[in-house]
Amino acid sequence: MKRILLKNGKVINEGKSAVLDVLIAGERIEKIGSDLSDANAEIIDIEGQLLVPGSIDDQVHFREPGLTHKANIYSESRAAVAGGITSFMEMPNTVPNTLTQELLADKYQIASESSIANYSFFMGASNDNIDEVLKTNAAQVCGVKVFMGSSTGNMLVDRTATLEKIFSEVPMLIATHCEDEATIRRNTAEMLAKYGEDIPMEMHPVIRDTEACYLSSSMAVELAKKFNSRLHVLHISTAKELALFRNDIPLTEKRITAEACIHHLWFDDRDYKTKGAFIKWNPAVKSESDKLAIWQALNDDRIDVFATDHAPHTIEEKQNKYAKAPSGGPLVQHALIALLEKAKEGKISFEKAIEKSAHAPAILFRVKERGFIREGYFADLVVVNPNKTYQVTKENILYKCGWSPFEGYAFSHSITKTFVNGNLVYDNGAICSDTIGKRLAFDVF
Repeated sequence: MKRILLKNGKVINEGKSAVLDVLIAGERIEKIGSDLSDANAEIIDIEGQLLVPGSIDDQVHFREPGLTHKANIYSESRAAVAGGITSFMEMPNTVPNTLTQELLADKYQIASESSIANYSFFMGASNDNIDEVLKTNAAQVCGVKVFMGSSTGNMLVDRTATLEKIFSEVPMLIATHCEDEATIRRNTAEMLAKYGEDIPMEMHPVIRDTEACYLSSSMAVELAKKFNSRLHVLHISTAKELALFRNDIPLTEKRITAEACIHHLWFDDRDYKTKGAFIKWNPAVKSESDKLAIWQALNDDRIDVFATDHAPHTIEEKQNKYAKAPSGGPLVQHALIALLEKAKEGKISFEKAIEKSAHAPAILFRVKERGFIREGYFADLVVVNPNKTYQVTKENILYKCGWSPFEGYAFSHSITKTFVNGNLVYDNGAICSDTIGKRLAFDVF
């Protein structure tokens, strides 16, 4: 059993920061304390650096199977661990859509042979697969995904009867993409009438507007309250939606939760002029006031977790005009250091940043033995140098698509080491191990 002793790191964990040593034995954390020693351990001195639990990203699109010209589980899991994300939960709008238990099992098989990070996959819901959805094992699958607004793929669930059946019968977490399709279609028609095929990219948040988001998310919350469902609303992008969520009870007691993504916290509608389709996401990046409201909600716990919605497309696809340029972009390699950059700026405390990226996803999804630096837990650990600049360049991007909306930006923090289940998989700018991660397991209460 390999033993590694991380010495003198500033451990940020469970709301506290302290210089501590952490002893890894095999896959797990054996001991946490001061002045630890172990004659049989490899000593790694990380004095002056941060030691944090690996991030758990509850929303990624790794594009396998069927869309592997954009990305695959192997390439994107490598980018994830380089970015300090040690566990991910992947969405069902691959090709074919993950709408049967057999197709879900196929994705787990692919990951078991190729994912460097730990993994889980959402079961997909459609207008007519409720019987398959109800077969999902909550102890082994992170949740059920419902597209209440269409995005990449053809998984729109828009029948009221179907939604009521899902919310009333599915006992596990239901994660929703909330945008009202009728509103989007109406707004799109107006823009086409005005601009033809040459719609300016700045019109994206006008087409996918606040009302489209609120109509759908409020409907999801109403359904969840009606049936006491376990609802998780993904990628909140508007200030108006924030009134739907509570911060007066602990996360462990919430039945309705929400997520914020790095692009809605970093960019706003002024950036379309320079970034164009490279910041085209669904839901759209919106106004500065929306962005600031989301930051406030992340800090005051109306929004529970931080994620990426990593959704790569090729550069060639993104270079199309508005109507043909797909929505989504690659983010897993740079989300954590972007969040820490904002912590340095005072937008969020370092302790709260780690809570939202690691602790809260573990609590919300009831992930077993991960998301914290605790004795007996899996050693999913990230070492961050707060004084080493990291500039995003074409040469150091690991995404298969080869681009990043952060390209050219110089972050003040850099990730120096990532451990997944006690294995050093990323070290000072390079993937150093192709050791396969583990399937996430979940507590069922």
